[in-house]
Amino acid sequence: MGIPVKKELIAYYISAHGYGHGVRSCDVIRALNRLYPQLEVDVISVLPSDFLHNRIGHTGNNVRPESFDVGMVQKDSIQVDVPATLACIEQLYARREDLIDREISYLKERRVALVVVDIPALPLESAELAGVPHMAIGNFGWDWIYSGFIQQDLRWKQIADSFRNAYTKTDLLLRLPFSEPMRAFPVIEDIPIVASPGISRRREISELLDCDAGKKWILISFTSLDWSDEALDRIERIRDYEFFTVFPLAWQRSNIHAVRREQVPFSDVVASVDAVLSKPGFGILSDCAVNRKPLIFADRSDFAEYFILESSIKKYLKYVHIPMDTLYRGDLKPSIDLIWDRPAALEPLSHGGDAAAAHRIAQTASNAK
Repeated sequence: MGIPVKKELIAYYISAHGYGHGVRSCDVIRALNRLYPQLEVDVISVLPSDFLHNRIGHTGNNVRPESFDVGMVQKDSIQVDVPATLACIEQLYARREDLIDREISYLKERRVALVVVDIPALPLESAELAGVPHMAIGNFGWDWIYSGFIQQDLRWKQIADSFRNAYTKTDLLLRLPFSEPMRAFPVIEDIPIVASPGISRRREISELLDCDAGKKWILISFTSLDWSDEALDRIERIRDYEFFTVFPLAWQRSNIHAVRREQVPFSDVVASVDAVLSKPGFGILSDCAVNRKPLIFADRSDFAEYFILESSIKKYLKYVHIPMDTLYRGDLKPSIDLIWDRPAALEPLSHGGDAAAAHRIAQTASNAK
């Protein structure tokens, strides 16, 4: 009986901010599992375990619930709370030395071959001190986001500088589309978007949720949205469309249907609808682009990434902008009615970034032996 070969171990750290980082990270990890089964992955994230299992599959990956950044604290999927974000980061970074030391011990005990982040900074510092190769994947750095708040409060400068200093020591950045320059990183390679087209399951969804497949279908894609009863009443009176959400977002209304990820994968939900209503976010923009779905998007002007994503929406998607006050009133029909006659996307967008990232990760881990 042969001696089993020890697998090379990847420690993959996913930002605590929203699902966009998690979606693309899970797609890369799934590609790693499929293409390079000789690699093992430790997933370090506070994202819900059912979300991770739904996106990656029930494989041999280890999941450790731990967070090394806070991203932006959000009031809901559109509005951010800048003062609360600063308070949370200061609380986390008060433990900075202990967190770094603990991760150094983990990296050595587990004999980690490569650290990958999307895109917290503290694990990069631990990897640097432990002598473990380390790389990042993303379309923006938190140093860039946080620098925009320095004029509001000078305490942001120390936070932004801390992230920037860690990024400058990173071995490699795999830069995704819809990105800021990310100048802090010394070595950059561009890769395509990390998204793949879904499969339309319109008939299955129609039977599952008892909705009308003959109407236009609109996916309301938010993690949370603070709609009043009056706004929901206004939406319920829209009879031309069927609306869909993905749990945990759900409302008890006759024309709003909540889909469970374990029943229909998110990419398949996008492939099954006629248009998407959402905020500008990397994940949903990517999903709409690869599935060629129009996007009705709301403002998110207090988040620096918004202006880059807005520009990308206008380039790669058929789109309509819905004002924030109109969205919160639930006055959706006029904006949705406009989307069908809008011009087609100006440019196509290539995908396959999951496989490209997996290849580069496997190559780097192999070279680290």
